[in-house]
Amino acid sequence: MGTVSDQGIAKLSNDSDAHSAYIGARVSRPNAKRHLEGRGTYVDDIVLARLAHVVYLRSPMAHARIGKIDAEVARGMPGVIAVVDGKKIAEVCSPWVATLTHLVGMKSATQYPLAMERVCWQGEPVLAVVAESRQQAEDALQAISVDWQPLPVVANMETALDARTPVIHPELGDNLCFSKTIDTGAVDEAFANADCVVEETYRFGRHTGVTMETRSVLADFNPAEQKLTVYQSHQAPHMMQDLYARHFSLPESAVRVICKDVGGSFGIKVHSYPDDFATVALSIILKRPVKFVADRLESFVSDIHAREHLVRARLAANMDGEILAFEIDDLTGVGPYSVYPRTSAIEGNQVLNITGGPYRHKEYRGHLKVVLQNKAPTSQYRGVGHPIACAVTEGIVELAAQRLGIDSLQMRKLNVMRDDAYPCTGASGIKLEKLSHEQCLAQLEQMMDYPALRREQQALLSKGIYRGIGLAVLVELTNPGAAFYGVGGARIAAQDGATVRLDPTGVVTCLVGVGEQGQGTETIFAQITADAVGVPMSRVKVITGDTEVTPYGGGTWASRGAGIGGEAVLQAGRALRENLRKMASIVLDKELTQIDIRDGHVVEVQTGDALIDVSELGRIAYFRPDTLPAGALPELVVTRTYAQRELPFVFTNGVQASYVEVDIETGFVKLLKHWAVEDCGRIINPLLVDEQMRGAIVQGIGGALLEECLYDDSALLRNGSMADYLVPMASEMPDIEIGHVQTPTKTSELGAKGAGEAGTAGAPAAVMNAINDALRPFKARVTAQPITPEKILRAIGTI
Repeated sequence: MGTVSDQGIAKLSNDSDAHSAYIGARVSRPNAKRHLEGRGTYVDDIVLARLAHVVYLRSPMAHARIGKIDAEVARGMPGVIAVVDGKKIAEVCSPWVATLTHLVGMKSATQYPLAMERVCWQGEPVLAVVAESRQQAEDALQAISVDWQPLPVVANMETALDARTPVIHPELGDNLCFSKTIDTGAVDEAFANADCVVEETYRFGRHTGVTMETRSVLADFNPAEQKLTVYQSHQAPHMMQDLYARHFSLPESAVRVICKDVGGSFGIKVHSYPDDFATVALSIILKRPVKFVADRLESFVSDIHAREHLVRARLAANMDGEILAFEIDDLTGVGPYSVYPRTSAIEGNQVLNITGGPYRHKEYRGHLKVVLQNKAPTSQYRGVGHPIACAVTEGIVELAAQRLGIDSLQMRKLNVMRDDAYPCTGASGIKLEKLSHEQCLAQLEQMMDYPALRREQQALLSKGIYRGIGLAVLVELTNPGAAFYGVGGARIAAQDGATVRLDPTGVVTCLVGVGEQGQGTETIFAQITADAVGVPMSRVKVITGDTEVTPYGGGTWASRGAGIGGEAVLQAGRALRENLRKMASIVLDKELTQIDIRDGHVVEVQTGDALIDVSELGRIAYFRPDTLPAGALPELVVTRTYAQRELPFVFTNGVQASYVEVDIETGFVKLLKHWAVEDCGRIINPLLVDEQMRGAIVQGIGGALLEECLYDDSALLRNGSMADYLVPMASEMPDIEIGHVQTPTKTSELGAKGAGEAGTAGAPAAVMNAINDALRPFKARVTAQPITPEKILRAIGTI
């Protein structure tokens, strides 16, 4: 179910697209059957001649000097090819420092692929063991002994800046990685004049992505040609091509990165990792292909983590419920190094920018401190700051509503930005093109039958059943321009390109830089291509993830695939269509205005009669060009690029609601129902959008209730296995109902925004508010995520 906010968006603005058959349709994934039959090709499926396997000896300690290493026995074990340390790797790979210049004052230490003198977190790679098989390398690893010399650890981010706390990198002077303040100037006055001031502290536990396919890389250096080919499970192949070229002093044209099927990413695979560079270095040193596939245990200590935040928030409001000001103080711990090249400060920076985003308040002050600590590095993970910002915003808004005696839904209706107020700028400085908070709230109220649900809640309360309703209004950053990374000096493309060509058989091949990670980009690119060119979707072939053949692009992150990659595909497809029409007008001796391309045929516009198949145009162009008039041959291969340049980002918006029941004897939470209304601009494929929303909501619920990387006082991970780290299970999840509002962005002709992260952004806030609503009879609140049964029982005083 859903509504449409702009007239006429069921078809694209270009007249030639009036007969769209696929854009906006619920189309199943053409590649689904291949995966179901086990025909996917993941990195671990690839086998090359003379392939070697590498495993890494990782630090068992959070901070230690590396003393004597005894690897002699390991070197002599069956199948072992080499045992390589950090100094040897550093001879062929240059180090890096992960900062961005637009994050003024940010600092991080120099990092190498393998630690050389000391280790700074449990899981940091120290030695590489290369063997003929993975099993042989693992066996040899057990024969290596290292004299670890413990050093003081920084485990608690709250004391990381204290004078008595050791500095992890003395050359930096302290453990402060980055700090920033936003201040509109009259925050103190707003709080002084407010009728109601509420404040609360929110804690968020660090967690990680747990992708189905772990990180993996296969590097193959050809010394004869001085060329490097890397097969990698990654989200941004062109970014990695650039990094490998620069750090191994190779021409970029000599580096090829291929990302075939990728078994989930969630932002975990948008970064570069020390073991990526080490694996490439080993291939160069040994002059043979080398494969690394992380096992699940090492993934917990080597994949990036995210979301470890402590946020103190205040809100000022008038007696009638008008929000006057927000203020937050955000502290986040990011590990001993900033992650390269996207850094570890972006998440906190986005919390600062997005807090309070849906509302009309004028005053805002936010302080951010990003500190270093001896834990696994943190960086961008699905949602990147949005779940924290949304939970803080919606949690403190809900608290204010309770203090003022205003209904939760009414509080949002009073304060959200009006749908006719755009374009405008939020209090934090974010630029907003066109959002639809009022429409989304109205549709959500109808979907969930909010008044009836409140009556049910009250009736059950009288029977000792504690249910709660939680709301969360959100904004989501999508379709980023160069403001994300390019302005800070990172060579991460803000644009994407697409090449669309007609083959002799009438098949249209689309090559695009945005890859497939399971989110359905291959499907939507096929849909867009089919409509833009005018051929059946069954005739479209999509190729992604290969720097050798696809146009240069940024890849898939920040919900940019449909909005940026899709627009490039649309423009390339339209250009090819026009070329085909021009060729057909010559072949058929008809005026250009008399013909069009529809369903794979050249048709007469007035009658719709099919004249010839486009495959005939392909046959003539490729095999009988002599029959065409003198002059330039028809261009049947077209490339177009697109970059979103009008705004730093294109924001989407939505609202979610959660209905829960809390067992006050056990503290367990039962998720009864979840609703979401999302405005992601033009919807290309409702089926895929709903899939993305549901999957993201489940991931958000995981962070709200289950997932946390637990560290002890020595900064050692206590639950680094699937036996101890909790993830959502299908049987525990509620029915999730999705509604839509469509407000196409005017920054592109396609009008698509992003939808990949909104579910994760809003779910934790909605679930937290629902739980606290259920606990209102006890005058109790829980604001530390994940919200565990123990925390609930402590809040109501049972334990």
